[in-house]
Amino acid sequence: MAIIDLVKWNGNPNLMAWKFPSEELSTWTQLIVNETQEAYLVKGGVYEGPFLAGRHTLSTKNIPLLTTLIGLPFGGQSPFSAEVWYVNKQTNMDIRWGTPDPIQLQDPQYKILVPVRAFGQYGIRISDAKKFLMKLVGTLPAFDTETIANYFKGIFMTRIKTEIANAIVKQGESILTVSTRLEDLSEMLKTSLLPNMDEYGVALSNFNIISINVPEDNPGYKKLQEALAKKTEMDIIGFNYQQERSFDVMQTAAGNEGSAGGMMGAGMGMGMGMGMGIPMGNMMGNMAGQMNMGNQQQMGQQMPPQQQMGQMPQQQMPPQQQAPQQAAPAAASYQDKIQMLKELAELKAQGILTEEEFAAQKKQILG
Repeated sequence: MAIIDLVKWNGNPNLMAWKFPSEELSTWTQLIVNETQEAYLVKGGVYEGPFLAGRHTLSTKNIPLLTTLIGLPFGGQSPFSAEVWYVNKQTNMDIRWGTPDPIQLQDPQYKILVPVRAFGQYGIRISDAKKFLMKLVGTLPAFDTETIANYFKGIFMTRIKTEIANAIVKQGESILTVSTRLEDLSEMLKTSLLPNMDEYGVALSNFNIISINVPEDNPGYKKLQEALAKKTEMDIIGFNYQQERSFDVMQTAAGNEGSAGGMMGAGMGMGMGMGMGIPMGNMMGNMAGQMNMGNQQQMGQQMPPQQQMGQMPQQQMPPQQQAPQQAAPAAASYQDKIQMLKELAELKAQGILTEEEFAAQKKQILG
């Protein structure tokens, strides 16, 4: 093969390391190194360099390797064989990663098992070119970012899964809210991975978790979303799960056929009516009393005078005392209570009710 007079980078710009295709050099060969690059002369596993940006002549005057290892006469012009390696030290910011399989985790707040996935990207640069060539590149003709990503994939996935699991399981962060900690988790992972990268002469410029998510069609995730929506609704109207369940049970019992169900329905109606104490209940009682008085007066007009002047005054009771016996307030359903609470909340938001008035009315409605 012909002796090469000029050696320069002809590799792909995405490569991190590239070997010049010919090894037939001479002591008059010119070596060109661009900015953001370093070059090494390699013979028998011995690395001579680095050659930094500029033009270099491969002579025995400035390369001890040529006289000690190759045995060329000092100051002479002779051909020799050696490898020339270039290392690209420019930062690559767009290496993407993702968990190949979901992480099965139990949400610490809702106790539901869901599959969690994570995605992101990171950036690297070669911090120690000689260490990088010796420990990672070896005898490969080229080394790109994809090859680096494959080398560190196992380490990355282990650390990523561990840190996400710690955040969710050990630190009690719900899967629904763990995305609010992406910045903290990214910084923790970067710090954790730096020693492993540095061992091979690679620096981790940045590490970002872009997304931690659960497949939308996962049944467990759907249950979590429904639970969160329900809790939000209850928090807005000042209702809790125990109260909701107790009303559901009472409604179910009141709807059952038979005397037990009827008694439960009547009891629930009376209890709610007495506990609510709202203007609607008072209005119903007053209306019932007025109707009773009207009926008694009509009956009095039809009776003989002797009976009108007889025992009627002793048997008649004031309408206010008869009203509870004549008409019991209607039982308020769970949906009615929810609607009334929503209306109270709107009145409070508009400034019509004070906080104390809202709390008192809510207490009466919930009993």
